[in-house]
Amino acid sequence: MGREARGDRAVTNSSVARATNPPTAGVGTPDVGATTAGDSYAPTSGNGGYTSERYALDLDYRVNTNRLTGTAVLSLRATQELKRFTLDLVGMSVSGVLVNGSRAARYSQGSGKLTITVAHPIASGSAFSVEVRYAGSPSPRRSSWGEVGWEELSDGVLVAGQPTGAPTWFPCNDHPSDKATYSISVTVASGYRVVANGRLVSSRARSSRTQWRFESPEPMATYLATLQIGTYREQRVDSPPVAQLAYFPDDLSREFADDFGPQPAMLETFERLFGPYPFGQYSVVVTDDELEIPLEAQGLSIFGRNHVDGVGGSRRLIAHELAHSWFGNSLTASSWKHIWLHEGFACYAEWLWSENSGGHTAHELALQHWPRVKAQDEDFAIGDPGAALMFDDRVYKRGALTLHAVRLTLGDDLFFRMLREWTDKYRHGSVTTEDFVSHVDDFSGHDLAPLLHSWLFENALPRLPRKR
Repeated sequence: MGREARGDRAVTNSSVARATNPPTAGVGTPDVGATTAGDSYAPTSGNGGYTSERYALDLDYRVNTNRLTGTAVLSLRATQELKRFTLDLVGMSVSGVLVNGSRAARYSQGSGKLTITVAHPIASGSAFSVEVRYAGSPSPRRSSWGEVGWEELSDGVLVAGQPTGAPTWFPCNDHPSDKATYSISVTVASGYRVVANGRLVSSRARSSRTQWRFESPEPMATYLATLQIGTYREQRVDSPPVAQLAYFPDDLSREFADDFGPQPAMLETFERLFGPYPFGQYSVVVTDDELEIPLEAQGLSIFGRNHVDGVGGSRRLIAHELAHSWFGNSLTASSWKHIWLHEGFACYAEWLWSENSGGHTAHELALQHWPRVKAQDEDFAIGDPGAALMFDDRVYKRGALTLHAVRLTLGDDLFFRMLREWTDKYRHGSVTTEDFVSHVDDFSGHDLAPLLHSWLFENALPRLPRKR
């Protein structure tokens, strides 16, 4: 994410998936889905017994009173016979549940879970729908990584879901391996603009309120679903080959134009290096509040007004967040221990943009960062850093150095062809570190597993290979 190197976090804190890795699941009983996805980094998040196919959210939000009323319709598929199953939901009060259009036999809330007991067992393999009506005053949830989720701004809303914040605003199966398509409809006072994932398909004013409806046809992990509400100006940054939209406070027009001017060139460069942009459009939101770091969501990135200075001070971050479209959004880690596949790749994309825009080359930046990483404690491995260190700056920088080591070993032509095939093979799917190691080996024809093992699973920082 944009939870980008510890020193940089919010103050407030193809198209058919070709994944080879099924969602991680906790252990349930023959007729009761597990109440966890079994991810040791987020042990209370996610659920078992089913997978998600689509979320349809119909929300009404009152900015002045922070009151959210919602109806969520989830299209699910059972992976076992189910008499009872759970959804993740935090801080919201449920007023009704329907399963396949009929009233659930029973439902209850507690410990961040909505437990639903069905009147008739759901057969393994069958599709079923769950409609949840709920309301409340949403707020961030406390986590090991600070407060995450729904957050009020001085005049609007920001949703930063990574890694466990999605349940603060809709009921879900909150695990990165369980990806689904989305329809998000939000009604707010007409003076506000709503930005969410996907394409805006309609905006209808009724009296003093406006309904905004978005469609996301590409599969998305719950933590990447977002909602941004504010008094934003809309501006098209560029159209071909990808529509790029921007939303920002009116008084930042000049500074925004200066700072984000290179973004179309960044996207063109990344398409050449990583393969086609994986979504229909890319949007950027600049909040009127200051944020400690930018944040990524699927198909859009969120910056604070402090990241817009008119002199390009945040261009490294702009490149980083854009790169997450490939690494994190389209190719999503199947569990949180594989987070380097998001952050190491996005960090390396910063170096590649520098190299391709007349700045320091990636090799020069690698030589600068290697001794800095070496000078820090060598007390964990980035291939499985542990929950407490999953957003540590060393995951970012050592991840980038790992990729540069592979590039030095393979040479530029083979390395970038390997990256383009990586993003194509797993487009809109789930990935693991083991998938990447196998992909590099299979594609290159070389046994690079020992090299990658030393960079990913040993605490001591290896030396960079000699430049070819």
